[in-house]
Amino acid sequence: MSYHPVPVTHVGLTVTDIKTATEWYTKAFGCRHIIGPLHIRHDGSHIGEVFKGIFGDRFEEGYVSHLATANGVGIELFEFVTPKSEAVDDNFRYWKTGVFHFCLVDPDADGLARRIAEMGGKQRSKVWTLFEGEPFKAVYCEDPWGNLIEIYSHSTELMYANRSDTAARAE
Repeated sequence: MSYHPVPVTHVGLTVTDIKTATEWYTKAFGCRHIIGPLHIRHDGSHIGEVFKGIFGDRFEEGYVSHLATANGVGIELFEFVTPKSEAVDDNFRYWKTGVFHFCLVDPDADGLARRIAEMGGKQRSKVWTLFEGEPFKAVYCEDPWGNLIEIYSHSTELMYANRSDTAARAE
């Protein structure tokens, strides 16, 4: 049985200061601010019950903001009050299962990495040319809350379509 391709609608990120994060993502990446921060409590309201049902017994209170990127994919920011959002000391645990980064596209990957660092984030790697003699670049960064962000100079389709599986092998 085959299934149709499904689009990505949003990426959810936990932060420790939702107002600052909402402003940062809007300014750093030109995201459209759709709504929020919305204050959500487990107070018997429908949305409170939804959040409790999703996040489990520990959830009592938090905030959520919704932003949209240039292609309509959302960035959903969460700040939890109870339990309290906590920064992670070692956020680069790529060998552990789970999502460890999301990727944005900017033809000026170098410039966006600099802007992230200038705005309080970090540039974690140098800007790499992925395939010798080709313009495809990638760089790892992180926001001020430790969420990992990869920047590509081109879309995934342009970078990897029609490429043999030997193109990425070390010689």
